[in-house]
Amino acid sequence: MKFSAQQIAQALNGKVEGDPDVEVNNLSKIEHGEAGTLSFLANPKYTSYIYTTNASIVIVNNDFKPDKPLSPTLIRVEDAYSSFATLLEMYNQAKKKRSGISKHVSIADSAKIGKDVYIGDFVSIGENSVIGDGCIIHPNTTIGNNCKVGSITTIYSGVNIYDDCIIGNECTLHAGTVIGADGFGFAPQNDNNYRKIPQIGNVIVEDLVEIGANTTIDRATIGSTVIKKGVKIDNLIQIAHNVTIGENTVIAAQTGISGSTSIGRNCMIGGQVGIIGHLEIADGVMIAAQSGIGKSIKEEKTVHEGSPAFSYRDFQRSYIHFRRLDSIVKRVNEVERQLKEKK
Repeated sequence: MKFSAQQIAQALNGKVEGDPDVEVNNLSKIEHGEAGTLSFLANPKYTSYIYTTNASIVIVNNDFKPDKPLSPTLIRVEDAYSSFATLLEMYNQAKKKRSGISKHVSIADSAKIGKDVYIGDFVSIGENSVIGDGCIIHPNTTIGNNCKVGSITTIYSGVNIYDDCIIGNECTLHAGTVIGADGFGFAPQNDNNYRKIPQIGNVIVEDLVEIGANTTIDRATIGSTVIKKGVKIDNLIQIAHNVTIGENTVIAAQTGISGSTSIGRNCMIGGQVGIIGHLEIADGVMIAAQSGIGKSIKEEKTVHEGSPAFSYRDFQRSYIHFRRLDSIVKRVNEVERQLKEKK
């Protein structure tokens, strides 16, 4: 599908400078631009490429002033980066747009399927489950009994959604995601064995949530594990039973959050962070990659870093000194200064 500079400018509320009829059918980086593609210039350090790129159209900020002749047609906008992101979103939606239900599916008679959906090969949808309008469900996905998937949600291949779980509107679940597997609940017995505690709750994923590939979110023992509106979760993350993740929090890859912990809204959690169970993390907290969080963080909008990766008893003894390290260093420096003065 081809689009002219004029059509793109209209979609972005931009202004064409050059040939309004030039057409493109793909996107490119400005440094690797080819004829028939559209690119953008937002970062000044890439300015030199606009004079050498072969891209047919380049989106630029309104205040861009070339100091050499240019070959591409320009589209001037208020914010080139945001405008290009808008085009990427439109392009991605056009690519994902599918419709129809494969003949090779298993859909329970009691399930309700919305309008304009796509359901790929070997998808299974259980009893009394509801699939909203405009959903895209890729092949080899399993949706259990009594589940609900909201409108315009995309579920990629190999996703498993266990019984009774709820997925909101305009969510994205990437390949291999598991929603609603049993929480890790086992009671120790006198014979050193463990008795499994039934996990009878569910998982609720609210609207506009994105969940990365091979991430697992466990069902609650009782009640719900809740992922609130706008949360973005990376690949390979483990979220345990009865956890709550607040609105618009982002979590990077390989993080593990133990059971019954509550994460506030607008938090940023780096990769490979470990958070133990039954904690509270305040709103707006930032946690650096590979940190280990062993106690609640009550103060909002604070930054935390560090990982105690050695013996618990040794750590407890050493922690007294860790907290005084700055003052100890100052005292040592002062002693060294006095010794030098005596020489």
